[in-house]
Amino acid sequence: MSALRPCPHLPTPEAKMSYRCLTALKGADRERFYLTALKYGHFLWQRGHAGRSILAITRALYADVPPGAATLNQWPLPYAALGWIIANHPDDHFPGNPRISFEHQATRLRGDRQALRRARAWAVWAIIRKAKPTLAGDPKLGIEEPTLNEIEAQLRTIGYPGEVGIWQAALKHT
Repeated sequence: MSALRPCPHLPTPEAKMSYRCLTALKGADRERFYLTALKYGHFLWQRGHAGRSILAITRALYADVPPGAATLNQWPLPYAALGWIIANHPDDHFPGNPRISFEHQATRLRGDRQALRRARAWAVWAIIRKAKPTLAGDPKLGIEEPTLNEIEAQLRTIGYPGEVGIWQAALKHT
């Protein structure tokens, strides 16, 4: 696939990157991991690997970066980037339906910071639904989908300061 246009919500990637750029950072500075995950996601997007790009950017979204980190001032939580990539993907064919993926994350994530990561998964799910309304949900999941107000309340309760505004701006511009 030919190179896709750059995402305006992501930092410029290195000329050559691979999954090793993230695995090499295990246990490293959290801000460095966050920024590298964003760059790697951008690298993958520009090479036509939307599904893998979304996964890398999601790793940044779930990274345990301190709320006041300088990196977050320059590169806010990647709600806008994920919305932009979904909206700018040339069709509805992804290697894995991102709507279903985030439904599963929102209902199945475990471990550290589970509640925050689940709230963020629902927030991205809402962006995906708006960006690509033709993507089907998982009919077997049998869940009650949250409203935008419920997602906002969750982010407001457990999210970072200003996170609701970042999410709402991404949702509005998707």
